[in-house]
Amino acid sequence: MKPYVPDSLPLDCLDVGRLIRRVGTANAAIARYDGLLQSVVNPAVVLSPLTQREAVLSSRIEGTQATVDEVLEYEAGIEFDPEKTHDIKEVVNYRKTLTLASESLADRAITLSLIKQMHAILMDSVRGAEKSPGQFRIEQNWIGSGDSTIDTAKFVPPDPLQLPNHLEAFERYISGEDIDTLIQCAVVHAQFEILHPFKDGNGRIGRLLIPLFLFQKRTLASPMFYLSEYLEENRERYYQRLRAIGSEGGWTAWVEFFLQAIEHQALANTERVKGILSLYNEMKTRVSEITHSQHSPAILDAIFDRPIFQTADFIERSQIPKPTAATVLKKLKDAGILTAVREASGSRPAVLAFGKLVNQAEGRKVL
Repeated sequence: MKPYVPDSLPLDCLDVGRLIRRVGTANAAIARYDGLLQSVVNPAVVLSPLTQREAVLSSRIEGTQATVDEVLEYEAGIEFDPEKTHDIKEVVNYRKTLTLASESLADRAITLSLIKQMHAILMDSVRGAEKSPGQFRIEQNWIGSGDSTIDTAKFVPPDPLQLPNHLEAFERYISGEDIDTLIQCAVVHAQFEILHPFKDGNGRIGRLLIPLFLFQKRTLASPMFYLSEYLEENRERYYQRLRAIGSEGGWTAWVEFFLQAIEHQALANTERVKGILSLYNEMKTRVSEITHSQHSPAILDAIFDRPIFQTADFIERSQIPKPTAATVLKKLKDAGILTAVREASGSRPAVLAFGKLVNQAEGRKVL
């Protein structure tokens, strides 16, 4: 099988008439979601459970097996077996990558340099760390089963000698304009997967580009729109539509699928954010009533930002004096707001959880 030669961007093969209705409904759904986002005073803190969930789901598409509560428990000091620890570290790296890239977009655009920085963080000290983190490939790769060769592969990305030219064209396309931002976003994600510029981690970087691109284009007020839930639930169709671009020239079908994903996920994300905001407002009153503390806002933000934690971590993030922190945490535990995932034992500190938030973000009872 010969290396694939990607289509030039912007595309001239899209059946725009077939996409018009989907474009309208997808844009309307994401506009409503963005309106809700803009009402959140500190989305990075209040909606941090959404970022955790995205990191878990995007990594799960690649075969990683870890849950939100396991990741939070690991970061709070709970130990897991080596295999699970590897999975959790991949999720943690994904979240770090998203945070770094989001902060970078405050004063710079999405560039090839930024994408390489993202990849270096994503692959740091995890499986695939030996596969040139932060460097575009200089060898031919292919996509297939574990024992496939280039001749039996499902897809062979572009020739590494031509890859730099394709990547430069990709960078120009990201910074330019197309007929519609959501259509352009669909093309950006798919073209990145087609180029497959890294030896490993391409799927996760490609999915990270979705919220970052929408934020750069000011479709979103903050890069807090995550598509991996829909893509994970529809994994076979997701990969089928991507593969069909190369095998059948199926760009219109891919964009149609992507717009459907945007619309569906915007509605789901809207409901999830409403639930988290409702819980935040409820807890704003309850934390104040229970603790009678001038530090109530800091307490609330700390347990929303990291809903499973040790006392020392809580003190560091909330900047509340240690004696006061111990008192308010005991009051919240006595009131049932916090529960112990692990009780204190000797020199080993307790690990506390704000289970209601984890359950709200997951849409099911976890803790």
